[in-house]
Amino acid sequence: MNSTQSKFTRETDSENIWLSQNNQQEFNFTDYGVKPTVLGTEAEVGQAMLEELYKTAQSKEGDINIALLGGRGAQELHRLLGELAKTSQADDLLGRLNVFTQDALAPLGMANSFSFVRDFERILGEVFFKKIKSFTPMQTDTKDIESALIAYLNKLEELGGLDIFFIGHGPEEHQASHLAYIKPFSGAQSHHIAGIIPISSSILEHHISKFKAGGSLVNESDEKECRAAKYILTLGPAVILQAKKIVQSVVDADSAPAKVKTYAKVLQTALSPDKEEAAQQLNSNPGLWIRLHPNTKSFVLPNLGL
Repeated sequence: MNSTQSKFTRETDSENIWLSQNNQQEFNFTDYGVKPTVLGTEAEVGQAMLEELYKTAQSKEGDINIALLGGRGAQELHRLLGELAKTSQADDLLGRLNVFTQDALAPLGMANSFSFVRDFERILGEVFFKKIKSFTPMQTDTKDIESALIAYLNKLEELGGLDIFFIGHGPEEHQASHLAYIKPFSGAQSHHIAGIIPISSSILEHHISKFKAGGSLVNESDEKECRAAKYILTLGPAVILQAKKIVQSVVDADSAPAKVKTYAKVLQTALSPDKEEAAQQLNSNPGLWIRLHPNTKSFVLPNLGL
């Protein structure tokens, strides 16, 4: 892909590829912290996430653009949306939704049971996808991953960016964490819109175990194909920071106990007022990016020990 013919600039950091827009504005580094809301059950977290979608629907007219959270974090929200789709009570809301995925393993067949798309279909249900306005996954079964990612980003931009970025919190070594799949030391900066990141065996293990724990119907051949994936496609810090609202959920500390310490570190680590030092903090612990968004809700369970 010749990025000189595109409005996107391509940067590399080690083997990581980051795309940014040529007209990207300078970001104001203000640390807003994180104020978690501790709820009693995963069902309550799902309901709280749904309420945030209702609030957005009430506060604006027209389309609502959201990025779905994969894995365990939003499964209760997805079940609620799937149930609503079977009735007519939320048809107006569903008909306004432009739904995007936020990360993906590649190359991977779109029908693979370890694909987030299959997991979304399993829980949200066929009716949900018939009622929403559009669904845009990251294409993972193409030889030209970069061009496919740019087509995805163009659609996101044409629709006006995200109203809600539903996001999780992934544990990493040394009590660090990832957001979307922005990995520690992957070189992500505030102007990066999306990245193509080399995959590690630890990520694949985390991804596979997460899907199995979440109840996905998986098989041996799909797992073999998944283990052969070479990259992670991920939305970057710019999309997180430009979203009108961030809704985070962390519900699986029982099955991923490292999150107890990694989430606490995000809560307790103030970002340096020095931009260069802050950039180093964010690169070593990308979970901290959430502290830079002024409109964030973080719904968690008591098992985080807060």
